[in-house]
Amino acid sequence: MFAVFHLNDCTMFNIHAPTKGSLLLAEPFMLDSNFDRSVILLCEHHPENGTMGLVLNSRSTLLLSDIFPDAAGDEFALYIGGPVQVDSLFFIHTAGEKIAGSWPLIDGIYFGGDINQALALIADNLLQPEHIKFFLGYAGWNIGQLDQEIAQNSWLVHNKFPAELLFVKDGEDLWKQALINLGPKFAHVANFPKTPDLN
Repeated sequence: MFAVFHLNDCTMFNIHAPTKGSLLLAEPFMLDSNFDRSVILLCEHHPENGTMGLVLNSRSTLLLSDIFPDAAGDEFALYIGGPVQVDSLFFIHTAGEKIAGSWPLIDGIYFGGDINQALALIADNLLQPEHIKFFLGYAGWNIGQLDQEIAQNSWLVHNKFPAELLFVKDGEDLWKQALINLGPKFAHVANFPKTPDLN
């Protein structure tokens, strides 16, 4: 739990409420293998409908070209966005209205849209890996479930971060960078070992 941070006031852990476009940072010793040191971008968060997000740092062994061999370069990795609907493809990008049907998450970052238009932009070298990221599956929470997990300090909410952080390729490095970006109160946690008794 985030109690290992040894801060005097536990309410300081999550001074921000989760919203669409927030990041969730897993606590250092989370046991759930689906979310071990994960960083999740919330794409939907509705009090009446639940929450949907994408794990940004669980890279698979697959490439986009494994699904679209005629339309995509070999440099576009596929990430495991979560344990729900792992046979479905999702993506975030910076192309905005160039991809019809996409909608904004935070400044300059968009979710989804017409996959064929996205592939066309890639084919024309107008979208590079630092501008678009693809996911198989997503992470989901029922109504009130995420709020309960946050209250238990399983997640740290991060609402102000540089957009380029979302496109970092290395898994644990993204988790560490996101923690460091929160400031000195949390930066030292980035170096915690995965096994608590080694700390």
